[in-house]
Amino acid sequence: MKRTAVLLLVLTWMLMVFGQETGKIKGVVLNETGQPLSGAKITVVGTTWKAETDKDGYYTIIGVRAGTYTLKCEYSGYAPKEVKDIKVEIGKTTTQNFKMRPESIELEEIVAEVVMEKKVDREKTTSARTVDMDMMAAPMMSVAGGMSYENEIEHNTEEYSTITENNFKKVTDTPVSTFSIDVDAASYANMRRFINQNQMPYRDAVRIEEMINYFDYNYKYPEGDVPFEINTEISECPWNKENKLVHIGLQGRKMEQGSDIRSNFVFLLDVSGSMNQANKLPLLKKSFGLLIEALKPTDRIAIVVYAGAAGVVLPSTEVSEKKTILDALEKLQAGGSTAGGAGIKLAYDIAEKYLIKDGNNRIILATDGDFNVGISSTSELVKMMEEKRNRGIFLTILGFGMGNYKDGRMEEMADKGNGNYFYIDNILEAKKVLVTELAGTMYTIAKDVKIQIEFNPAKIESYRLIGYENRLLNKEDFEDDKKDAGELGAGHTVTALYEIVPMKGGVVDSRGGLKYQSVSTKNDAYTTDEIMNIKLRYKEPKEDQSKLIEHPLKGSDVKLDQSSNNFRFSAAVAEFGMLLRDSEFKKNSSYDQVLDLAKGAQGKDSFGYRAEFIQLVEKAKLLKK
Repeated sequence: MKRTAVLLLVLTWMLMVFGQETGKIKGVVLNETGQPLSGAKITVVGTTWKAETDKDGYYTIIGVRAGTYTLKCEYSGYAPKEVKDIKVEIGKTTTQNFKMRPESIELEEIVAEVVMEKKVDREKTTSARTVDMDMMAAPMMSVAGGMSYENEIEHNTEEYSTITENNFKKVTDTPVSTFSIDVDAASYANMRRFINQNQMPYRDAVRIEEMINYFDYNYKYPEGDVPFEINTEISECPWNKENKLVHIGLQGRKMEQGSDIRSNFVFLLDVSGSMNQANKLPLLKKSFGLLIEALKPTDRIAIVVYAGAAGVVLPSTEVSEKKTILDALEKLQAGGSTAGGAGIKLAYDIAEKYLIKDGNNRIILATDGDFNVGISSTSELVKMMEEKRNRGIFLTILGFGMGNYKDGRMEEMADKGNGNYFYIDNILEAKKVLVTELAGTMYTIAKDVKIQIEFNPAKIESYRLIGYENRLLNKEDFEDDKKDAGELGAGHTVTALYEIVPMKGGVVDSRGGLKYQSVSTKNDAYTTDEIMNIKLRYKEPKEDQSKLIEHPLKGSDVKLDQSSNNFRFSAAVAEFGMLLRDSEFKKNSSYDQVLDLAKGAQGKDSFGYRAEFIQLVEKAKLLKK
């Protein structure tokens, strides 16, 4: 007891002396827009006294002896800031706040790597500068039951490119329709996000072809060396009984079991301040964790991040070093402005450096699309990506978040960068894109795939391509191997629908009796039972010369209720899209008819995607009342 009492007296005396000789320094660290920066490091220059800001940007340094000091604040991506003549008095608290501004750094100066517990391929990263990822920026505040939406955008600044729907075209005027395939599915997941938040999506957020192509269909697989099979069907148009609906489906060949194709991935991750929301960076990290678990041990991953600057946080590392990769991913935090252009250039440089010949080389860009520092205009980014795509490096874009989401920008980047584009609104969608459909998402089997259809004027008066407005090509583009088009992944399906008006009388010269031109239809057009001829051009992933496939389609009198599940379900999705867009071509469309079609064509639904679609239609129907 005596020893304990003596010890307490000594401790009390030490605390009294310590408290009498020292003071505190406290404050808050904010970015240029007044948002708190978590993880900023505050140092009393020339001493060992230091602190780090908490989730709200606050810091406190205790035990500072009385005197006058210089205080330094450091935060990755921001210019360091020093404040001199900070006076500390005994028993008092000195307040010093910092407002940090983004640092302008040339790309060549910022190649960096995370300091890992384990040494990883040090010899492969030259002239590297170390970035402490604990300083990258502010993490999300965690609350009971999940993550809060701290720093949520106050004003909605989402951007969508304007869509002018395809109109009906007279066959005698425009006998050929040409477009690039589109395997993107971002629009569907984004539309789902709106409806699940009890609001209808913006009209231009609805791209009908992406809604249709969100789903797989039961198509025949290709045989031989051809990378895909053409599947066709024709029946009644549900929303306009006077017309017909043509269903065209492409089925890509599957990857062989045990395929030894190696992959070289570069994860390009947006860690800017706009990603500091629960449905952005935290969801991004969980999503990429799923992908890492699904890859082969011999695949390679590098991680590049961008915020106020861009840098490498993980050099190219084999997936066998899974813990190292996951640790680097987990350390990411959000803060700063968005140097997206610098990040994209750096990612392409790394992908090219570790290029695997005859392998799968791909950049996976994850962002909300809000580029605002460096190369930021869509045209500049697209130009750079067009220059890089010819080096055999493909692109996948994953969109996250809401409020400041830049959909149009990401769609165009994916289109021009030999890529595909998805929107991740929840962890199940991440699993669908990055695990369940990994081969179709990540492994390209055909590039620059174009479709050209010649309509028989003796059988069809006019036609309308449903969707694909941003993928239309000129007639001459079909033969031009320099013209970029969409890519098809292993096992993936692509579906397109045409609404056609059957010819009810003889062919009429609809050109208004022009002096120098007239319509001339070959006799064979009247005697054949073909209504159109489908042509496809594609390139093998490593080749620059295209190959041609032709597939004539014959007319059919199959009733709608006798058509396949493929036909009726895709028609239901297209009709739903027209309702969401309030399309001028929706005619007799209704939510009830969409539900009847979809429920009757649900078929085998292993992952529940079609059942979820039916629920979304029911929600939208209630929201429109």
